[in-house]
Amino acid sequence: MATGHEAANAPTAGEYIVHHLTHLNSTGHAQASVIDFSVINLDTLVFSILMGVLGLFVMWRVAKSVTAGVPGRMQAAVEIVLEMVNNQAKGIVHSEESRKFVAPLALTVFIWIFLMNSMDFLPLDLLPTLWQTITGDHHAYLRVVPTADLNGTLGMSIGVLLVCLWYNVKIKGLGGWIHELFTAPFGSHPLLYPVNFAMQMIEFLAKTVSHGMRLFGNMYAGELVFMLIALMGAAYGGSTGLTGPLLWIGHVLAGSAWAIFHILIVALQAFIFMMLTLVYIGQAHESH
Repeated sequence: MATGHEAANAPTAGEYIVHHLTHLNSTGHAQASVIDFSVINLDTLVFSILMGVLGLFVMWRVAKSVTAGVPGRMQAAVEIVLEMVNNQAKGIVHSEESRKFVAPLALTVFIWIFLMNSMDFLPLDLLPTLWQTITGDHHAYLRVVPTADLNGTLGMSIGVLLVCLWYNVKIKGLGGWIHELFTAPFGSHPLLYPVNFAMQMIEFLAKTVSHGMRLFGNMYAGELVFMLIALMGAAYGGSTGLTGPLLWIGHVLAGSAWAIFHILIVALQAFIFMMLTLVYIGQAHESH
């Protein structure tokens, strides 16, 4: 996949990958890999909001045009997803009252993450090159897959954690939940209170981190694979003999195969994140 530069001025493979892995952030320049809560990844924020708005718009249009007769393809697809999410919610969260909020939440999570993951299907250089053209800066940064940013996925997993904490308090009462923090899983002996509390905190932390890291890791790896395939196409122009055509053919074949396989990854990761959301909320309803 061409980068838009002449061969003499083209970046190296390492520079190409680093450039595509750098965010458009609030500092206006490349940010070192340090913890800095004052820096906002604007591309992650913008594309997350756009995909959320797109998901709401599509679901609104389907709901507006729903018919009791033979459904269209879009309505049929949405009904299949709704039934799938509703069945999963019924099997995990047994409170009918809670499901009035939890089932729509799970549906929102699935649709939103599916759309954000699907940004990976766009040609790798399409939006970054367009952004460079608009800004006039050939070194402008832009990453278009929000779920390939750990800040985005951990933000969503922290949101799920807050929902779980809310249901812990709502179902068990504040006193009951605090009592559970100090008496589960090993028992109510006073000597075990510190151990129980530490285990509970570790469990909450492990769930939240693994929830976000799982989605991030899979989408980040997929993004890297697309970059490596794009480099095969970019190397076509600078190769001689049969090497160039073979690289181009390999670029097309590998890109097509990976894109088809990536459809499964995109849907599966959205489903896994949704299922873990339901499982964690369901666990918040259970008493030890």
